[in-house]
Amino acid sequence: MSKSYKLLAIVLLVVSCNSGKKKNNQADYSIKTTETQSNPKLKASMERGKIVYDDLCITCHMVNGKGVPKIFPPLAQSDYLKDNQKESIKAIKNGLSGEIMVNGVTYNSVMAPLGLSDKEVADVMNYINNSWGNNYGKLLTVEDVTNVIKN
Repeated sequence: MSKSYKLLAIVLLVVSCNSGKKKNNQADYSIKTTETQSNPKLKASMERGKIVYDDLCITCHMVNGKGVPKIFPPLAQSDYLKDNQKESIKAIKNGLSGEIMVNGVTYNSVMAPLGLSDKEVADVMNYINNSWGNNYGKLLTVEDVTNVIKN
């Protein structure tokens, strides 16, 4: 009988530690720049972009944007992303294959097209351009993305 009480006590302890509000163990690596704080359109776009990122991009590029060394390139502090905005937009929209150099490391993986709308591409670009210490450019609009994809 005493074993039953001990087991019951352990079960109650475990359950009670897990009850209540769910904790968010995922770190938010978004940077709160002056631009995002003063531009409500950019802030809203980044919030939508984070949802897209968390749904489709996080598996390869990780929660912290650092990617997987030598397999999936980093987005955090990425010289490729900073210097190749148009190519990055096209990669998100249409996929990417072949070698690219990111922060001095060669990557040769395949990124499949994700089936995103131009609005979703703009939102996720705004998110990654302004997260993890990145501060890469102005607010990208749907029109900006559409123009890059057409040309």
